[in-house]
Amino acid sequence: MTTKELEEKLTYKKKSAWKDDLKEIMDYAEGYKTFLGENKTERECVDWAIKTAELNGFKNIEQVKTVKPGDKLYRQHHNKCVVLFVVGKDDISEGMNLCASHIDSPRLDLKQVPLYEDTNQAVLKTHYYGGIKKYQWTTLPLAMHGVIFDKEGKKHSFALGENPDEPVFFISELLIHLSGEQMARPATKAVVAEQLNIIVGHIPLDDEDAKESVKLNTLRILNEQYGITEEDFLSAEIEFVPVEKPRDVGFDKGMIVAYGHDDRVCAYPAFSALMEMKDPKRTTVCVLADKEEIGSVGSTGLNSRFFENAVNELTHLIDKQEGTYLARKAMENSYVLSMDVNACLDGNYPDAFEKRNAAIAGYGTVLTKYTGHGGKSGSNDANSEYIHKLVKLFNENGIVFQTGEIGKVDLGGGGTVALYLASYGANVVDMGVGVLSMHAPYELISKADLYSTYKASKVFYSIED
Repeated sequence: MTTKELEEKLTYKKKSAWKDDLKEIMDYAEGYKTFLGENKTERECVDWAIKTAELNGFKNIEQVKTVKPGDKLYRQHHNKCVVLFVVGKDDISEGMNLCASHIDSPRLDLKQVPLYEDTNQAVLKTHYYGGIKKYQWTTLPLAMHGVIFDKEGKKHSFALGENPDEPVFFISELLIHLSGEQMARPATKAVVAEQLNIIVGHIPLDDEDAKESVKLNTLRILNEQYGITEEDFLSAEIEFVPVEKPRDVGFDKGMIVAYGHDDRVCAYPAFSALMEMKDPKRTTVCVLADKEEIGSVGSTGLNSRFFENAVNELTHLIDKQEGTYLARKAMENSYVLSMDVNACLDGNYPDAFEKRNAAIAGYGTVLTKYTGHGGKSGSNDANSEYIHKLVKLFNENGIVFQTGEIGKVDLGGGGTVALYLASYGANVVDMGVGVLSMHAPYELISKADLYSTYKASKVFYSIED
């Protein structure tokens, strides 16, 4: 055996994900770009998912009385998360094939009493959501998304600033000529949270007796257009996000820069692969969850019981006498992909990574055996049997994949929804697209990795015992 043959037989090397059909990669990316550009909040993602699912034959589980293999069902919760099922032929107690992603992303939320006037401008106070570098969010055109309820209880939905003829919003930054002291501070203190104040108005009310006339004029406009008052902000849910739509990057258009890749770049493949499932052997499930960026907390995060309740509802339709027990067995015997992004090796910052165990853009979807911090704190650490099963499955089906960790051991780390699903006793591992500039207002991914993640999701849904 020659040295080359010996190397091919015995050593491991990453493979390029660009070996797949170039047209298929590029076409799939166009659908993803449309989805990402039109759905910048978790509410918008859930609305899109339900509408798309219904077009593909899915029904609201609360409107059905019996189920049979092949049925397609969904259950949404508080308009911010959704579980979708394709019922399998096997007894559900034998387990499900489940892909779970989150659809929330770092952003700027409004405080409950946000509006004030300063230096002849109407300004909104914010509270950032998720882990961000605060200085990255200044001097960007921002769009306003969300809901406000008026006094009569009517809901007003906003997506203002996305169209070219609509106004955008802005956080000012100190000019370079006066920034000597600011630039001498640590990056964490160059811009502090209370400086992330968004300019939303400038023209004063034409009345010399008016106090805070710019603020009052801004409220007048909001009242005339939407019928709301300042008090209505108390119950509002308003998010500010970057305006720019997803764009191709490079002369070859091989990458996509966009807001919200983390984690909609995994949610879209998981969802689109499920839409293609027909008569699976095992029940297949896609979960699109909220609140991962702040610890999967609250009623719409995966640390709550909305997923468990959805499975209970399904099993109750299957066996009205043993619904709860059946649901527990189904979850314990499930195969799960916690689909979340990993960090790609960045050539500008190589010292942050351990290169042998870092994901590289263009080498396929990333299997992440464990996340957490330091000594795997806060992690789900997948077992060898499950990893082997997936590696074998992907190799047999020509899926290009790689493994990765988020930076050096004592430097990096991160969390996903994996540990919350593993708490049911299921086999769980993280898988997803590698990202450059993660948690920045605009992130970067490879189209080949996106397509590889879609193909891996599709194969995974068909896995059998």
